[in-house]
Amino acid sequence: MTATDKKTRGIEPSMAKKSPSTARRERAAGRRHPLATVALLAVGLLGTGGAYALFTTSATAETSTAAQAVVEDGAKLFAANCATCHGMNLQGTTQAPSLIGVGAASVDFQVGTGRMPLAATGPQAEEKPPQFTEEQTLALAAFVASKGPGPGLPNEEYLNADGDAAVGAELFRINCAMCHNVAGAGGALTEGKFAPPLGGVDSKHVYEAMVTGPQNMPVFNDNNISPEDKANIITYLKVLEETPSVGGFGLGDLGPVSEGLFIWIFGLGAIVGITIWLTAKSN
Repeated sequence: MTATDKKTRGIEPSMAKKSPSTARRERAAGRRHPLATVALLAVGLLGTGGAYALFTTSATAETSTAAQAVVEDGAKLFAANCATCHGMNLQGTTQAPSLIGVGAASVDFQVGTGRMPLAATGPQAEEKPPQFTEEQTLALAAFVASKGPGPGLPNEEYLNADGDAAVGAELFRINCAMCHNVAGAGGALTEGKFAPPLGGVDSKHVYEAMVTGPQNMPVFNDNNISPEDKANIITYLKVLEETPSVGGFGLGDLGPVSEGLFIWIFGLGAIVGITIWLTAKSN
């Protein structure tokens, strides 16, 4: 029977009976090897992993290079402005203490508030306009931090003043008010030293002061006051700044001493003045 006759009778040539060997070869040709899927997955994983490793390595190398450049800039600034007192290797001298292990937070506080470089010797370093830009301050902090572990810069999440002001007020009264005054107005200490007022102080510097303990201030590490409670204290201080005095003129918020002195001088002085005026008028 020819192919034409098969087509005429409704039988396609492809449907003609094939030999067993031909059928087996066709099935083998259309079937994938059992390991083909595994091989494809392995190739895909190797390709993805290699690309990720290459990208990560490049990004890490770029970050390390940038960080090293910042440290080098800080080393130059330190040699030009700080090494005379603190030593080229941060070992300290008879004029200034060692800076090894003080951490980036201490440098950022001291330099960022203008206390360092020191303008003149005295009982303690006083706040003044900063001598360095923020970038230079961070470079100095990175350089000092590279020489020894210490408190790092605070996380931004603790500096937003969005904590619990009531909890912060209680913590401040317990830990800080004996020196800084319950209203954060500051106060006198011994031997010409003083606790500075906290109004208008940047949140970052308040946090750094707590973890580093500058001047006569004790250190409040995370075991003493948690980062969350430090954020609560910052919130309380910001509330004090934004809340007007409900009692009128606050007289510096220094407490009953200044208020009593005001009454003694101006109140009694006014009474004495009026008495003298009335007596002189009658005479």
